[in-house]
Amino acid sequence: MTTTTTSPLLAPPTASDAELSARFQPVFDRIAEGNREREAVREFPTAQVRWLIDAGFGRLRIPEALGGWGASLRQTFQLLTDLGEADPNVSHVWRNHLAFVEDRLNAEPSPTTSVWLDRLIAGEFVGGGWTEANNGSFSELKTVLRPDEQADGWLLTGAKFYATGSLYADWLDVLGRTEDGRLLTALVRREQPGVVLTDDWPGFGQQTTASGSATYRDARVDAQDVFPVESRFSYQGLFYQTSLLAILAGIARAVRRDGIAALKARTRTYAHALDPSPVDDAQLLQVIGRVSALAYAAEAAVQRSSATIDLVAAAHAAGDGEAERAALVHSTIETDQAQLVAIQAALDASTIVFDALGASGVSTTLLLDRHWRNARTLASHNPRVYKERVVGDWFVRGTDPTKIFGDLGSSLAAGQSAG
Repeated sequence: MTTTTTSPLLAPPTASDAELSARFQPVFDRIAEGNREREAVREFPTAQVRWLIDAGFGRLRIPEALGGWGASLRQTFQLLTDLGEADPNVSHVWRNHLAFVEDRLNAEPSPTTSVWLDRLIAGEFVGGGWTEANNGSFSELKTVLRPDEQADGWLLTGAKFYATGSLYADWLDVLGRTEDGRLLTALVRREQPGVVLTDDWPGFGQQTTASGSATYRDARVDAQDVFPVESRFSYQGLFYQTSLLAILAGIARAVRRDGIAALKARTRTYAHALDPSPVDDAQLLQVIGRVSALAYAAEAAVQRSSATIDLVAAAHAAGDGEAERAALVHSTIETDQAQLVAIQAALDASTIVFDALGASGVSTTLLLDRHWRNARTLASHNPRVYKERVVGDWFVRGTDPTKIFGDLGSSLAAGQSAG
């Protein structure tokens, strides 16, 4: 089959794992230092997000020749796991920004693409806004874009919830429809009249991700900042989902880290314990061993499934539509299976770790419950209850797993999870 390169910005990855870790792990370590204290008082990690912007975290996938780091998708999600161990709230904040970067890398070269790459390389940050407020659905989308009669552009009116990262953002990626029913995404400047962001996220986990309400009333959008939904990158849904899974894997690692520290600090035990020293008790060590295996399973699943998304990107870059379609189906099944593994692993690890710690493990000083709360909240973003059926339907009957959202496929799949 003859192929042509349609996305030269999707250059082959050039970064090594060691280089990326050396650059960003020190920042992650700084972020981890105050995680428990921020969780205790619900302090927004504004400074911590800025540290990452200044370190160029938003440029991970941009080719080195253009001022980025040339990371693969697998490497990007590994870094989100590493960051998720440090602070899952901060890691979640980056989900929408990195997805929009990926979308621009998939786009054909154009003046608009160049403008956006310049903005992203300069460190401008993108937050989310696809999910309708007030239980609105895609079939009843009330957020409307209409032409601006006074200038070349659009006016946006509507309300969104799960606007993750909005309070840290320069731009908000918003899904709306035109009066004739076309679905468009608009990149809206946060600092302008008609944009109101409200910190009203009521969830018991992921409390500092700025996932509350965003209200728009005739907010202006430049013509170059509006994109048809169907033109967004084909693996957008997989990107959004895998971002969540990477954070869950990070949470499982954090459970292992904190469980080990808490067991080492434990001094009291029970009369029927195997050893008077908790750290030498074989049954308690067994609990930590199981937690470690769960963390390993979650991370391994994410790394394997995310590598298949790299194959979708490579096929798109080569202009091979047939290969891209086949890779997309394969990667969807891989991602669905990884979802089932990572969610269960994070929830199990954050529950059974207390079996190694005794009553002291539930101290609000340790705040170990934050791991389960954060994992449970992330796990609720997409319905894993349906994924076992989707996977089984593929393996038994060959039913296309990308068609569950209808003709818009991956675009709507992304919207369902783009908070």
